[in-house]
Amino acid sequence: MTGLVPRRVVLMGMMGSGKTSVGRLLSERTGWPYLDNDAMLQAGSGHTARELATQGEDELRHAEVLALAKAMETSPPVIIGAAAGVVAEPTIRELLRGAFVVWLRASPEALADRATGADHRPWLDANPRSWLAEADAARAPTYRALATTDVETDRLSPSETVDVIYRALASGSRSGTIGS
Repeated sequence: MTGLVPRRVVLMGMMGSGKTSVGRLLSERTGWPYLDNDAMLQAGSGHTARELATQGEDELRHAEVLALAKAMETSPPVIIGAAAGVVAEPTIRELLRGAFVVWLRASPEALADRATGADHRPWLDANPRSWLAEADAARAPTYRALATTDVETDRLSPSETVDVIYRALASGSRSGTIGS
């Protein structure tokens, strides 16, 4: 699209932050392909994320990092939805080198409302709000450190979030927090 430099855009954030919805809409807006983590994970491992999670969190994280690494090999332009938990991996900073990383943020309440009932991870089955609040608090410093820009999605529709990201991509600069 006019005004946009072809690049790798990586959408990061907790489950329910809007990575898939925003990724698909951003793909439509830019004409760039969207690679979804769960689809890449299943294509690479032959298992769903939920199936891998039952084998242990380490097994799941390893497969998620491999899926992200494979996606990062795609020539730009491309939009990639990264698994929420990959930020726990020490190699993540190197893996994302040169990407335009967008941290999609949302409150634990919004995350739980959006992710509960979906075929996500088994640790959301018992007490999703509590788990999401704890995981979000633990991961937020790493998301913040990796992000080129971040967008608070609680009060934005996926379309509005795409508008904000598109403007940040068009400006090409580190934008900080936008959309709050």
